[in-house]
Amino acid sequence: MSTATFSSPTINRPSATSVGTIVWLGSEVMFFAALFAMYFSLRANSPALWEAGTEHLNVPFALTNTLILVASSFTAQFGVFAAERMQPRATGWSPAQWGMVEWFLISYVLGALFVSGQVWEYATLISDGVALDSDSYGSAFYITTGFHALHVTGGLIAFLLIIGRTFAAKKFGHYEATGAIVVSYYWHFVDVVWIGLFLIIYVLK
Repeated sequence: MSTATFSSPTINRPSATSVGTIVWLGSEVMFFAALFAMYFSLRANSPALWEAGTEHLNVPFALTNTLILVASSFTAQFGVFAAERMQPRATGWSPAQWGMVEWFLISYVLGALFVSGQVWEYATLISDGVALDSDSYGSAFYITTGFHALHVTGGLIAFLLIIGRTFAAKKFGHYEATGAIVVSYYWHFVDVVWIGLFLIIYVLK
């Protein structure tokens, strides 16, 4: 009498780190949604003030800075592709042979350029009389873009931590690759948030 054997199905459980990051990003979405609501409310109450304040914005410069941040999101994703194939560092000079470290370093430089551009824009606006405490427009502009700049700075620190941990690890494995993927989730999030801010502040002004 033969007995049939059945193999139990394999269950692939999601990474606790990835799930935790997604949940945390969900709370960040609510935070920025509140900032968007504040901006729209203040603008609805002071249309003339908004019209005067937005005249000081340098839209071509902001667009260039936005494209720099968008480009950093692409380079970060290339770094993720390298991490997924377990390639921490470059095996040659061609970009096709670059590893996670090289792509993340480029993302870091582009992100740092973006933050530097925002600092330059702040200095220019302050010289034009648009400051945090000048009026409701100034407060809304600096609060929304300032909190985003802080999030970008946090992402830059995360890039450095991942790169440092990669060099410190004896062998690049699943743990290091997961860390790189989680950082990319965060970086794509800040990228998307800025696109929304750019459209609202600079395009729909």
